[in-house]
Amino acid sequence: MSSPNTNDFLLIGRITVAFGVRGELRVALISSRPDYIPKIKQVFLGDSFQMHEVGRFHEHKANVYLLNLKDISTRDQADDLRGTDVYIRASDAAPLAEDEYFLHDLLGLTVQTATGEEIGKVSELIETGANEVLVVRQIGKADVLVPMVRTIVQRIDIAAGVIEVTSLDDIVPK
Repeated sequence: MSSPNTNDFLLIGRITVAFGVRGELRVALISSRPDYIPKIKQVFLGDSFQMHEVGRFHEHKANVYLLNLKDISTRDQADDLRGTDVYIRASDAAPLAEDEYFLHDLLGLTVQTATGEEIGKVSELIETGANEVLVVRQIGKADVLVPMVRTIVQRIDIAAGVIEVTSLDDIVPK
């Protein structure tokens, strides 16, 4: 069996501890759409994306949710999952607004200036506390770090495969 495509999944949280004695899991949520969480019927755990049916997934406190999986019924089973990442299928996520995108959709896009000068391709994303930073790989030159702020990133067109930025004279070494 082939390994799953990681772009088919979205990380929504991490199991922190077992909760109670019946196998419930406390999940630190990182979703921007927590209102959509109770609608989720399946989650995928860990790097292997092991599928589990959801019994109940509900808010406990701010950004902390309780997850009951149909096949986890004891505290010992729940304890074994501590620190495990929780994913959903990207197709099960809340619909995106017209100007929204998933961060992984930016990987591989061509970064160019408003005048059409190609800078390179997005090879990585770095999430900082303030904003995301694109790592743009240039052929034969050092990588460029482009902060994802409106004063620099002018347009993102996922369908066309392009991120348009202002002139990067002060960012890209000549």
